[in-house]
Amino acid sequence: MALKEEDSTLAKLELACSDLKTLLQASAKMDESLEKIDKKFDLADESLSTTSRRVAPLQSLAMATKALDTRINRAVTPALALLDTFKLCESLQDNLVQLSSNLSAERTPKNRLEQLLEYVECVDQLNAAINAIGQEGEPAIQKLQEVVEFLSRAKATDQYRTHRLRQTLITLKALYETEVDAMKFDGLLDEALLNLQDEYENILEQLRHRNIGELQVDKEAETVKSDLGTELEVEVLQRISETLAANDCLDICIGIFVKVRYRRVAKALMRLSPDYLRTYAPEEIDEMEWESLETAISLWIQHLELALKTVLVSEKKLCNQVLGKIMDGLVWPECFVKIADKIMAVFFRFGEGVARSSKEPHKLFKLLDMFDSLEKLKPDFSETFDGEAGADICTRFRELTKLLVNSSSKVFWEFGLQIEGNSDGFPPPQDGSVPKVVRYSINFLKNLAADNYRAPMAMVLRTEQIWKAGIFSKPETNENLLKDAISNVMDALQRNVESKRSRYKDKILPHIFSMNTYWYIYMRTRNTELGDLLGEQYMKTKYKVVAQESAYTYQNLAWGHLVRILDKEELKRLQSKELLRRMVREKMDDFLKGLDEISQRHRWSYSIPDLDLREQIKQSTMKFLVPPYSEFLNTYSAVLQGKLYVQPIEGLLAQIFEGDDVKLKRRYSKGRMGGGGGNSLTLEREIRDFRRSISNNSDVV
Repeated sequence: MALKEEDSTLAKLELACSDLKTLLQASAKMDESLEKIDKKFDLADESLSTTSRRVAPLQSLAMATKALDTRINRAVTPALALLDTFKLCESLQDNLVQLSSNLSAERTPKNRLEQLLEYVECVDQLNAAINAIGQEGEPAIQKLQEVVEFLSRAKATDQYRTHRLRQTLITLKALYETEVDAMKFDGLLDEALLNLQDEYENILEQLRHRNIGELQVDKEAETVKSDLGTELEVEVLQRISETLAANDCLDICIGIFVKVRYRRVAKALMRLSPDYLRTYAPEEIDEMEWESLETAISLWIQHLELALKTVLVSEKKLCNQVLGKIMDGLVWPECFVKIADKIMAVFFRFGEGVARSSKEPHKLFKLLDMFDSLEKLKPDFSETFDGEAGADICTRFRELTKLLVNSSSKVFWEFGLQIEGNSDGFPPPQDGSVPKVVRYSINFLKNLAADNYRAPMAMVLRTEQIWKAGIFSKPETNENLLKDAISNVMDALQRNVESKRSRYKDKILPHIFSMNTYWYIYMRTRNTELGDLLGEQYMKTKYKVVAQESAYTYQNLAWGHLVRILDKEELKRLQSKELLRRMVREKMDDFLKGLDEISQRHRWSYSIPDLDLREQIKQSTMKFLVPPYSEFLNTYSAVLQGKLYVQPIEGLLAQIFEGDDVKLKRRYSKGRMGGGGGNSLTLEREIRDFRRSISNNSDVV
């Protein structure tokens, strides 16, 4: 087993030795072959070196030729492109002439607008081509000139080619220098831009506010903005604006737009017949009749709302549509403000004139109307004139609002001061009736407390208080502010009444005056917004109770002495019939004399104009006077038997309180004499007849 392993190993070693010999022989042969190849490479390398030295000049020449060709091409290619642009300009000019001819012949509005768009597109293309010539011309000529100078200096080509390039350079340079400015400023492009300006103005002129008149007639109609122009018209205007702006005509474009649109807005508002706006100086406004001024202010409020919410909103939208894409939208707000500023200035001027005019009380309500309208329009103003461009208009709007607040508050407080100072200049009414200042003041305050003026007046007072106390103060509620302000005026009015009351010399008239006046104040404010604002308890305490006290005092002073004349206590103590007859007759005579006197006073000196109050006073007087009179007649009927006397007295008292224009009928009661007759006599004559009948008859039973 071990012998077999040894034989196998020996065989392998022999085989390996044989392989090594074979490899050594092959390596020796390969070494010989490599030596031969190396000799061949040396020969080839020597041959290539010789060839390279011979070809090197030709290679340099080829590279120089290629570089020269590249340099020439870099100069000639822009020149050729410039020539192509000149050809394009010529073609566009021919097309522009044809489009202009077609546009002049077209009469259909829509087709004309469509052709105008093509015309604008052609103008844009021509302008772009001319601008391209202007931008590319000088570099192209400069490069071509450099190549010509190089070839001439280096003599890199034949003289013929150099001459042709030089002639081309001269021609191209002359063409560029003479034609570019002509095409841009004196050629068809300039004429086309002038035509576009005319078309631009014509289209803007055609865009009108068509419904402004209807909105004025229909006061209930909602004021809404309307689009000016169709989509096609707006598109044409927008394209023309951009084209004019691109051709250094932006100022002209803006000038045309502002001029035409201001004229259209002015004409639209002139359809409202705002002739009142021509009067704006405070002195001129003071000279206007009140009815005319009142109408003018009402129209001002209506027209300002229409101008802002309808006309100017539409103009703002049009301005944005037409000029919104120019200079990233920085141009159109300024243009809109230029249009609106002149319009708003006219309205502001009139409003400022009214606010600065004389502070007469009746102007307060129109001032409040103006203030309230501005408060309602404040959001629209902020939206319409937003941004930096509209800052001046918004500032003037706020200034006008401040003027109206100041004027309204000043009119109100001066009204209270006038009442306080009794500056109406008139004496108290001679008949004790309600003075004009009271009637005027109560109607004034009733209107002020009504729904139409309650909120605006409270806002004015609140604003004034904030201005005085600062924005961080805590002012009272609007309701309390108005209540306190009106209460102050009512207190001033009461002091005015008391001042007039003290000027009467008659003892009864002050009480009639007080009764009439305070009753008037109470009844005219009862169940009204003014009464609700001040409170029923306040009105009763301040006016109703005072009126009732004055009525009681009046009754005692006017009729009490008649009752005292009929007092029977003195007569009861008389024993003599003759003396009793004489005393009864004297008392009756004094009574009728007093009745005649008080009747005369009620006719000529005393007045109770309120029907309800007069009826109450009449009933109270009857209850006060009739019972003692009837009792006196009944008690001494035997003394007065067969004699003429007034019976019943209720009719006479009723006639005293009927007024001056009522004719009275004479009534006779002849007692047992029977029969009777009557003639239309005054109350005073009836009483005097009765007095004479008693004085002339001496028969007493």
